[in-house]
Amino acid sequence: MTSSAMNPITEDDIADFLLNTPDFFGRHAELLSAVLLTSPHGNRAVSLQERQAEMLREKIKLLEHRIMDMIRHGNENMIISDRLQRWARRLFLTASPQALPHAMAEGLQEEFMVPQVAVKVWGVADAFAGEPFAQGVSNDVKSLASSLMAPYVGANAGFEAVGWLPDASRVASVALIALRNGTDPQAFGLMVLASPDSQRFHAGMGTDFLERMAELGSAALSRLRPA
Repeated sequence: MTSSAMNPITEDDIADFLLNTPDFFGRHAELLSAVLLTSPHGNRAVSLQERQAEMLREKIKLLEHRIMDMIRHGNENMIISDRLQRWARRLFLTASPQALPHAMAEGLQEEFMVPQVAVKVWGVADAFAGEPFAQGVSNDVKSLASSLMAPYVGANAGFEAVGWLPDASRVASVALIALRNGTDPQAFGLMVLASPDSQRFHAGMGTDFLERMAELGSAALSRLRPA
């Protein structure tokens, strides 16, 4: 019995040979049109060249879809950036410090179509200690805010801060955004964004823009802090 009979040539052997012999089809160019393959678009047979062309068209189509996704995401990011800029402008134009929390909440609702928003600040200067935004914040909420190194986005897990909203019973998802001075680990405020849509704020969403909101909001509200 011959060696070839004991060890028949396998498809892997053929594949290895073609990979390691790049000039094979150069010496046997006639095979490029003679070898027939089954097309994935029906049961018809196509030449190796036709199959390569089909694969190239599929790759081009996939790349086109990716480019369209990139353009769409870019446009969405531009829209959000414009809204963020308008929100920041509103804060800059708010002359009265005690009007800032309301301006922040109202701006978020109008610019980003957030159904419910609440803003609370603590550790404020004595002149603002009696304002509604400085009242009704428990130590537990303050501890929670200080523990948020990044915005929380996800389901409403019965957070105490949700009770600040006008209609807490209709909250399915929330974004909790801590307000702090730069890298200070202790937060001095908390923004609550809420929606009845369970997917409006979800764990898989990006928080880059929410973090920019936190930075802008914190800088604006620093006017309420003791000098």
